[in-house]
Amino acid sequence: GPLLRATGHPWDLRKAMPYSSYEDFEFRIPVGTVGDNYDRYRVRMAEMRESMRIVEQALDGLPEGPWVTANRKVALPPRHELATSMEALIHHFKLVTEGFRVPPGEVYMPIESPRGELGCYVLADGSSKPARVHMRDPSFVNLQSLEPMAKDALLADLIVCIAMLDPILGGIDR
Repeated sequence: GPLLRATGHPWDLRKAMPYSSYEDFEFRIPVGTVGDNYDRYRVRMAEMRESMRIVEQALDGLPEGPWVTANRKVALPPRHELATSMEALIHHFKLVTEGFRVPPGEVYMPIESPRGELGCYVLADGSSKPARVHMRDPSFVNLQSLEPMAKDALLADLIVCIAMLDPILGGIDR
């Protein structure tokens, strides 16, 4: 994530392992040189500008028409159909109460989040409920870098270091 890129490493999952059509968008990976708080700030600001470039490209390429799947086995029917269609009501009820069945198997899918790699591991046994789910939150990993960041730093710098980590306490709690 941005903490790693601030140290000069141009690693970004959207470029390294493209997903969700990121390979169709043109964007730069902002990197720092020193890895200090100022570099982390500059990388985050540059990432916001690059995110705006991606959003503009996505909006320009967005096709006309509906963007929600019509498959009622995995998506809720439109609310106006519930009052007039028994089939829509049944699909709505079954999807809300049972969910949809996922084929047996396992998958780990990482994405690039504003704080770094956010991963989701799912183990499915063929039922509508996963056998195991684990979320890899970048805040927990990022917090491990606080000790080397704070070495020989002033107390005032430590406050800024924690702020630059931008931790989510729910992701740190294990």
